[in-house]
Amino acid sequence: MEKLLEIFINKRRLRSDSGVNGKERRLTAISWNLLHRSGALVDDIAALIELERPDIFLMQEATSVVEDLPKLVGGWLYEQPWPGRRHGLAAWSRTKLTNFDPLKLPASKIPGRLPTRFAQLLKINNITIANVHLSHGQILNRRQLRLIAQSTEGPTAIIGDYNSLGPTILRGFFDVGPRGSTHNAQEIVPFRLDRCMVRDLDCIRSRILQRGPSDHRPIRLEFIHPKKRIMVVTEQKIQFDANQ
Repeated sequence: MEKLLEIFINKRRLRSDSGVNGKERRLTAISWNLLHRSGALVDDIAALIELERPDIFLMQEATSVVEDLPKLVGGWLYEQPWPGRRHGLAAWSRTKLTNFDPLKLPASKIPGRLPTRFAQLLKINNITIANVHLSHGQILNRRQLRLIAQSTEGPTAIIGDYNSLGPTILRGFFDVGPRGSTHNAQEIVPFRLDRCMVRDLDCIRSRILQRGPSDHRPIRLEFIHPKKRIMVVTEQKIQFDANQ
């Protein structure tokens, strides 16, 4: 009897999630820079997925340790290694996604600089998700953002480690990420490095999660199409009027 009750509760929880198949077609995303040297391991990621139940989980500084994630929590894993580095980008999704070719980003022309970075572009529920770990150069990382904006269309969310200091302006996009600091440099100086900018999307909730074993704190975001929100509000108004 206890086992049947547990199964029922789990199914009820899955139905009540604000997932992409819900009435309001919400999309919940988490982004986390894992810190590739000594940071979050696959068990830490799996535990956060079980706790927060996102539709998509974006990872920066991901290494081969994430490969066992589907064995622990199901779903699909999309890895994007970076040439010349032991780490790159990865994304876990509860449902199967469209995975585009890596988008090569502008790089520094100074000799000896780090290898070229790439953005990971994914499509879920007609929304383009760009998983990013941008350069530290404050002019360069804004050039990289502009290229991502130009290379996508329609509802888009650019999420990840921006390495950006101060206000970031991108035509057609709005900064909807949580406003608190997500990284403490050398455990002293707090920075808001993990961000999200959207186009043609509403972010109805955003918050910073507990830090865990990485030097970055994860961010959690919940999106809805603006037109879907209008439909939901209209339906609620019609029901209210009918009850008067």
